[in-house]
Amino acid sequence: MLTGSHSINMDAKGRMAIPTRIRESFVASCEGRLVLTAHTQQRCLLVYSEPDWLERLPKIQQLPDTNDAASRIKRLWIGYATPLEMDGNGRILVPPTLRSYARLDKKLMLVGLGDKMELWSEDSWLELLEQPVDTDLSPELQSLTL
Repeated sequence: MLTGSHSINMDAKGRMAIPTRIRESFVASCEGRLVLTAHTQQRCLLVYSEPDWLERLPKIQQLPDTNDAASRIKRLWIGYATPLEMDGNGRILVPPTLRSYARLDKKLMLVGLGDKMELWSEDSWLELLEQPVDTDLSPELQSLTL
């Protein structure tokens, strides 16, 4: 399970090291093969193990092209999808197009969401944390007990 938030740095070439605890989970589940793609609702990136990505892909492909929102989701989620493999030091190279999309700079936050991770610029992450949580929750969220 991918959990926690990790402050990491990206070098000038766009490489970042996956923290050791997270790296071990990815190596165990997918031999270090990941898929990086655009988040469709936020200016951050999603990090999936390759098997998890491949499991979700058919569902996204089935979205109708005649719906503007569905088309946008497909363009972002599938169009930006980039398979990556961790090197021997647990690093991945974030492609320039994805760095630009998420406005990534040197300082990053890698945030675990259980089955995937989000990759944020540190500035965007801090801005998100300052926003209040909407207390008018949907019925699905109201049923959660934390």
